[in-house]
Formats: sequence, C-alpha cells, structure tokens
Amino acid sequence: MGTNKKFVIDTNVVLFDPRSVFKFRNHEVIIPLVVIEEIDRFKRAMNENGRNARTFSRLMDELRDMGSLHEGVKLDTGGVLRVSMAESEVFKGLDEGYADNQMIALAKSLQDEDPSSEITFISKDINLRIKADAFGIEAEDYKPTKFDGDVPESEALYTGTTTMEVPGEVIDKLFTQKRVEIEHRLKPNQFVFLKDEASSSHTAIGRFDYNQSCIVPVYKPVDGLWGIYPRNAEQTFAIDLLLNDEIKLVSLVGTAGTGKTLLALAAGLSKTVDDGIYSRLLVSRPVMPMGKDLGYLPGTIEEKLHPYMQPIFDNIDFLFGASSVAKSHRRGGVGRGCQELMEQGLLNIEPLTYIRGRSIPQQFMIVDEAQNLSPHEMKTIITRAGDNTKIVITGDTLQIDSPYLDSVSNGLAYVLECFKSEPIAGHVSLEKGERSRLSELATQLM
Repeated sequence: MGTNKKFVIDTNVVLFDPRSVFKFRNHEVIIPLVVIEEIDRFKRAMNENGRNARTFSRLMDELRDMGSLHEGVKLDTGGVLRVSMAESEVFKGLDEGYADNQMIALAKSLQDEDPSSEITFISKDINLRIKADAFGIEAEDYKPTKFDGDVPESEALYTGTTTMEVPGEVIDKLFTQKRVEIEHRLKPNQFVFLKDEASSSHTAIGRFDYNQSCIVPVYKPVDGLWGIYPRNAEQTFAIDLLLNDEIKLVSLVGTAGTGKTLLALAAGLSKTVDDGIYSRLLVSRPVMPMGKDLGYLPGTIEEKLHPYMQPIFDNIDFLFGASSVAKSHRRGGVGRGCQELMEQGLLNIEPLTYIRGRSIPQQFMIVDEAQNLSPHEMKTIITRAGDNTKIVITGDTLQIDSPYLDSVSNGLAYVLECFKSEPIAGHVSLEKGERSRLSELATQLM
C-alpha cells in the first residue's frame, strides 16, 4: 500500500470493531460526518452494537483532545484520522438524505479532489460496496488483520495438522519409546501424520509436545468417551486435546456432521460427571435462528431459549443413549438424565447474552456455533475464564448467519489465529462428516 492511500470508513465497520480506525497502519482514515450521526443513534442500545458505539465515541473524544478532527489527528500508527463531509452533491438519482449515499459522495469527492490518491471505501455492507464500485470507487470488506498483515485467507487457516515423511525407524521409535525428538519446529500441540519414506503402509500419528520438544503418541481412551469412539484421525486428535487438562483452550472447526459438538460434550461429561476434574459443564451458544425469526416467544426465559438450545439437548440425549455408564445408572435407579444433572448443578446450558462481567472458575465450558461471534465477543468470553477452567470453542467458519461476519473476520477464526502458537491451546480442523452418508453428501454437493 502506498503512503497516500485513504480509507473512508462505513458505520458498520466501527460497530463491528470500534478500534478499526487504528488498523490501517500509516495511511489516512476518513470518518464521514454522517457516521458520527448514525453512531449517536446506537449508543443507548444495551447490546454489542451499543457497547461498540459508546467505545468508538470515547475513542473519538480522546482523539479530539489531541487536535482538530476536521484537519486531521496524527495516530500512533503513523497514519492520520479526520472527520469529513462530502464537498460535492450526491449523485443524480440517489436519495441525498440517505446516509450510505452521503458516504459514497464523500469518497467520490475525495477521488475527484486528488486523482493521484488511492481512495478505498471500507464497508461490511455488500450492497453498498457494489454501489460504490458502480460509481468507480474501490470498495473492500473490513477484515481486521488484512490491513496490518496478520490474517490469512480462509483456505489458509491453520488446520492443526501436518504430514511428515520420515525414516521407518522414527515411526518404530514412537511406538516403542513413546517419544520422538525432531529438528523441525512445529506449533504447540500440532498433530503429525508420520509416513515411512520407504513404505506407504507404515504410518503413525502423534502430537508435538512443545515443552518436551518432541512428538508423543495421541491418547486414545480404550473404553471410548461416553459411548463414543473416534471414526477418523481428526476425531482422535480432538479427543486427545479435549481430555488433556494442560490444554485450556481447544478450538474445533468443521462442517455439519463432523462430530465437533458431540465430542466436546462427551469430553465435558467425562471430565465433570465421571472424573470430577471440573465442577460443572457449561454449554453456551449465540441466540441466532436459522432463516426467518419466529418473533417473540411466550413463556419464561428457559422456555424462550429452549428452541435455540435444542441442538445441545439432542446431543446430550444421544450421549446418554450411547453411554453404557449412563444406561447402568438408569437401571440402578440413579437416573442421571440431562434434567437431573442440571438440577444437581453439574450441567448448565445457557445463552452467551449475559456472560459479560462474570468469572467462571473450575468449569468445562463449551461455546458452540462460535463462528457467529465477533472477535470482540470472543475476547469477552475467553477473558471470563477463571482458575482451572477449560474452554472449547466449536463451529464452522463457512456457515455464518451474522450479516457482518465472514470466514476470516469471525471470532472463531480470530481466536484460532491468535492462539495457534500458544502451548496452552490446541486446534483441529475436522474434515470428514460422520453423521450419515446423506449428511456428508449434502455438505459436498450443496
């Protein structure tokens, strides 16, 4: 990017990331005056948009103390931020009272004023980007790390696995000595497919132990996990991470039917109900419907939330049906069903709406459908973790319901990239669907 590049920022960008104005390095960031007006309408909302609007307003007020926003304020990044309004009329045929059109008019006036400058309009509104492009204005989506060089494209996201061709004796050593030192430095808790250079049938799988600087065998529970047995290598890797108490943050990414949520729940029940390592299994997910919303639902909070949490109940019911331990409990009259676990305080299923300000110690916490959370929301969740709490985040970065998130800018991908080099975290991308042949075909063909 040249030093004369100018970025015009849409309202939805600062509502998505109130600190976005600091993400454009040494370039000029221009906030249309109409954005300030629109932000004012959001500031009283008691939701994420409201919080971000208030944060942005405070940041702008702090910058105002450093100089004139009209003339431009020097940022620590080396760039300049200023608030401006269009000097030219709104284009013929467009409603000049419409905020989006005023933003386009500003970008066009800047372009006409200095043709040598690169003017880029940044918006998370697809239609507005199309409209800007129609008037000859370069328009891009806002992806937090695209402009500071930290975010890879979706297909390049860290998978948590790698393949290495090694001499056959290396594989034998892993089986006999349970560890193999390697010169190649892998990421902490990265899984490795070891292949014999001389024989394609001689293979092994392992995990890189960062503290010991060696590859160690992958843990496989002999009796399964609450009646669940891994059906492929990626599921085996996921179980290894989920049952490792030294790994406090686990991210599982995969399409529908790969088993990410089921495995997480099975591990949580094992660690909480069977082993007592954690005091409670806490399961949360965003309250976001698929398709048209049904509007207001009658009943108590629990009754309103039940349709959104039903997928979690379905998975837990399946585990109780698959687990011989659970079956024996019920035959003996103990009756550790889902409802009784909740009554005993061992299981809690709730939305993420009211998590801000809480401290969550000694719990196995699962955040399902995390791809529908923003990076800021994900940070809020993870910073709630107290002593000896393990957090498992699951989701599919290609199945996003939020209009302002995509496969790169969502909170799940953000956490994955931030923690991929940390020994306290582990990640696996699950590729193969195991729900049913029909489900797998639907994922591939539709």
